[in-house]
Amino acid sequence: MPRPPLARERVLDAFESIVIAEGERTATLDATAKAAGVSKGGLLYHFGSKDELAAGLLERLDALTTADLERMASAEEGPVAYYIRTSVMEDDALDRALIAASRLAQGGSAAAAEMLRHVRRRWEDAIRPHVRDAAGLDLVMLLSDGLYFNNSLDVHGPERLVPRREELADLIALVLRSTTPDSA
Repeated sequence: MPRPPLARERVLDAFESIVIAEGERTATLDATAKAAGVSKGGLLYHFGSKDELAAGLLERLDALTTADLERMASAEEGPVAYYIRTSVMEDDALDRALIAASRLAQGGSAAAAEMLRHVRRRWEDAIRPHVRDAAGLDLVMLLSDGLYFNNSLDVHGPERLVPRREELADLIALVLRSTTPDSA
């Protein structure tokens, strides 16, 4: 798949950053063009409207999710452990896309809300074969949500709100014992 043009990616990066930091209403075409260091005409060459910018951001989220699912499928530790471990926010591209899509959904974007549901279903589908039942799947998904949310409360503060590495390893081991088919 060919790489998107650099200017297009800079525009999406700028839009994403503004949506995360200041909200969807502040992410105007003018503000996005300025933050991306392109002219408004340059922005409009790639995205004809704010709706197209939002659609581009959601396409980015879908592509990043696909890449994450590929890493999950090949993770030596297995999909469940991978998913839990990566639920601790690291301020990477996928985290930023998820946060921006969440902000769009909170602002009333039905497309963003649907994309977030779609992403979650894709993760559920990848994990389902590796847990013994629906309750195990719920445990993994809700624990992941909780880790992600808890970490977002104070990412840069002096006190870490998420389990430390060794605590996370213990938590993952507990979940695996509780959810995997061969540990029943």
